[in-house]
Amino acid sequence: MSHTSLNDAIWASMPVPSLVYDSAERIIDANPSAEGFFNTSHRALVGSFLWHRLFIDENLRRNFLNAQENSARLFINEVQVNTNQGDARVCNLKLAPISGENDLMLLMIAPRELAGRVTLTQTAQSASKSAIGMAEMLAHEIKNPLAGITGAAQLLSMGLPPKDLELTDLIVEESRRIVKLLDQVEQFGNLRPPSLSEVNIHDVLDRARRSSQLGHGAHMRFVEDYDPSLPPVYADDDQLLQVLLNLLKNASEAASPLGGVITLRTFYEHSFKMRRADGAGHPLPMQIEISDDGPGIPDDIKANIFEPFVSGKENGTGLGLALASKIISEHNGWLSLDSQPGRTVFRISLPRAPNHAQLDKE
Repeated sequence: MSHTSLNDAIWASMPVPSLVYDSAERIIDANPSAEGFFNTSHRALVGSFLWHRLFIDENLRRNFLNAQENSARLFINEVQVNTNQGDARVCNLKLAPISGENDLMLLMIAPRELAGRVTLTQTAQSASKSAIGMAEMLAHEIKNPLAGITGAAQLLSMGLPPKDLELTDLIVEESRRIVKLLDQVEQFGNLRPPSLSEVNIHDVLDRARRSSQLGHGAHMRFVEDYDPSLPPVYADDDQLLQVLLNLLKNASEAASPLGGVITLRTFYEHSFKMRRADGAGHPLPMQIEISDDGPGIPDDIKANIFEPFVSGKENGTGLGLALASKIISEHNGWLSLDSQPGRTVFRISLPRAPNHAQLDKE
């Protein structure tokens, strides 16, 4: 391999979004990771003014200018960065002059969320495995005795005066509630492997939205922000629908009784990969986001939200998000969370269908 070819290969393989810009602060090159970060093509990035693509504090921009004038390196951690896609991210920025190239600067943008996504995914997978054994043990051992208790309470109520029926009704009601919970636990433990095929994600999103609007999301306003050019995902459409319905139900129940806004967004992130145990990168370019403007997830459970029986709702089972995470993990995908008061975003990252996946390697 020639020196030039090696440099090109290194540039294309860099895992963090990277830009090269000139003395006029015009972008002259961008790697594939930058295409994903800015959600636009190499052609669109090259030639554009850097600060029309990247929005940071004005004082920091002056630091960039000083570094360029003095051919100095600059490292800034935990900077609030915005793009013209409207997304705010906390990033580490690294700036350095390019040796042998007058006035050219290399800017590397390292989103802090990437490490967080890895941690959340590993936590979710661990939680899923630990709940399988618990599901098999609890569901079978408890459901049968509960059926007997319910039947006995119903028989007992036939000979009681009306003033005592409240107690037997409570027994029946609570027994049925526990059986419903155990059904969910059993479903979690006995989830079948996904039947993977090419799936149009927008068709599944439309099914989920219509179902939600007729039920728990009737009081919500839905906004669609779809990328119509997305290729098919590789998924089980029924299981994916189950995940989306669960996330929409979670968003609807978090809103006030007066309603709120749920935004459904799809986009393509070329650089997004999941690192396997063998060190190889597994592309997950297909992105689905479900966001709401509710109060956010409490800080004390945010880190464990994908674990079974963790819930921010008073009467929640804490199994919905754990099941959603398990399903996405079975799809070799990621389910991640970004939540703060006024904005909660669940992101699903999935692979492309095999017939289209070769493009991710080019």
